[in-house]
This record gives sequence, C-alpha cells and structure tokens, in this order.
Amino acid sequence: MAEKTSIRVAAVQIAPDLEQPGGTVSKVIGAIAEAAEKAARLVVFPETFVPWYPYFSFVHPPVLTGAEHIRLYDNAVAVPGPVTEAVATAARRHGVVVVLGVNERDHGSLYNAQLIFDADGRLLLKRRKITPTFHERMIWGQGDGAGLAVVDTAVGRIGALACWEHYNPLARYALMAQHEEIHVAQFPGSMVGPIFADQIEVTIRHHALESGCFVVNATGWLTEEQIARISPDEKLRRALHGGCMTAIVSPEGAHVVPPLTQGEGILVADLDMGLIVKRKRMMDSVGHYARPELLHLVLNDRPARAMETWSASASVASPPIGSASDEADHADRAADQRVAVLRSPAR
Repeated sequence: MAEKTSIRVAAVQIAPDLEQPGGTVSKVIGAIAEAAEKAARLVVFPETFVPWYPYFSFVHPPVLTGAEHIRLYDNAVAVPGPVTEAVATAARRHGVVVVLGVNERDHGSLYNAQLIFDADGRLLLKRRKITPTFHERMIWGQGDGAGLAVVDTAVGRIGALACWEHYNPLARYALMAQHEEIHVAQFPGSMVGPIFADQIEVTIRHHALESGCFVVNATGWLTEEQIARISPDEKLRRALHGGCMTAIVSPEGAHVVPPLTQGEGILVADLDMGLIVKRKRMMDSVGHYARPELLHLVLNDRPARAMETWSASASVASPPIGSASDEADHADRAADQRVAVLRSPAR
C-alpha cells in the first residue's frame, strides 16, 4: 500500500446514446480522454453504461419489452471483443485505470458486468452482478463468486460491486477481506426519485467507513428527450428522474468533493491514501477488529459452468473392495464422520 501517495480519480455522470450502435462507446472514449486531461489516473463509469442501462424494463411490463430486449442483445458487449479492445486502447494511450459497466452478451444470455482495465490496457477483471434486482431479473442472468475479487492496479487494490449488491453484506465483506483500497460502486441513476440518491449516499458512505477504503461511485443520467423516448406515459416518466449520486467518499465516510446529483459532468478528486491507515488503525474490520474464530466468511469462488467434462484417461480407478487402500479410505471416511458429529452444535 502506497500510504503517502495522492491519487487523482474521476467519476463520470453522462447520458448514454440510446439510438446509435456504438454511440455510448464513443462517449466513453471521449470521457476517458477528458478525465486524463484533468490528470485523473482512475476513471469510473456507471452501471451497465454500454450500450445503456435497460430502463425500459423498469417502467414497462415484460409483455411489452420484447423488442427493446432484443435490441439490447443486438448491441450488448462481447468480452473480449471490439468494445473491450477500444476501451483497452484508450486506457493504454492515456495511462489510466478504467472501470466500466457493460451489458455483456455470452451466447444466449445477458449479464450485468463490471470490467476493470489497468493503465497498460490489460483487462484485469470481468465480474457479473451476482443477483440482478427486481425487474432486472427479466434481463440478466446471475453472476458467481469468481467475480468477488480485488485486483492490483496502477492506482492500488480495487474491488467493485453494482447497485444493490451493496445490500449484500457478505459480498461487501468478501472484498473487504481482500483489503481493497479503492472500492468502485456503480448505479444506474435517473430512476426512482430523490430517495434513491439518498439511499445510495448512505450505502457508499457506510461501506467506506466499514471497509476503511475510498469509494468512487458513478451513476448515469438521462435527458428529458431520452426519458420521453423510453415512455410516452407521463406517469411512468416520473419514475425515470432523480436517483443520481455520483460521489467520491473517503475512508472516514466523508465526501472528498461535493457529489454530482444533477446533469452531466465528471467529478474529480485527489485521494490521500494515508487516510486508509488513519482509519484502519482505529477499526480494521478484517484485522484487529475482527473475530474470525467466532464469525468468518466462506466464499465459493469457483466459476459456475453449465457443464464440466471429465476425461476418462485422467480418472483414477477406485481401489478393489477389501484391499488395503479400500480399508484405509473407509477408515478415513469414518473419522471424518466422527469429526462432523463432534463439531455439530449441542441440542
């Protein structure tokens, strides 16, 4: 951990391009360049920003969303693919770390994915939202524990979660236990109303305090014209306002700079990395303030696959019944069962 360094970061709140294929990617490339001009070394974009967040699924019943859902499929991101190559090139050209939310297409399914590119353009992590929220379950599949990982980057150790994953305390703890220094949060923005922005603020400030890390959060933005395009119904359009809280929070739970809650813009702040130790010397929730002998997390980090293949040539034959090896295996299983009984809680 570079305790005495200062790192400039940027959180981007801009509108996607809901019309042109590739339009949002062009906005991403432009925002990376603009943030780099401001000397930012980390640039964070909103949840599933490319090609766009599926706002249609929030305000329309499933029976009316087929065409828009298929259009999202048609414009979703293959990882790796042309979109990831374009973003990697921009990250490498400007020497910045980029965290981007995308709709990932994997054959017949879509996923809410977060991509972390290092400053040399390498894709360090692709993770999928483990549980899509409410209406999102009609759009995306589920992620797995393999994505609950913290990666070393040019600006420090970064972990990421999307939206209501922050209401899963065990998911947050999995990243805390891996000693994230900068936590990236992403929310859709332009939804639900002012109460959503208030909830986001409480959530990210609490995580900063509990984890003892910085939080860089980006939310999206919709223009009035885009909202009208998503729904002609005035009552439904009301649900596509507010909910923006692009913010940068210190390990002490304070805003480093005032948050951006309206309009488009790039929030920039300098992170004093020494504040991490200042917080953790008082409260390290995965170190001196933890009690792992009482409470600890078990994470299944194996990628979930629809099929696993086993090669017959690689399989090991079972020992003959009654052989010495078979008797040893039987004794081992009996010992395991006795240990399990001893560990069972008293009734």
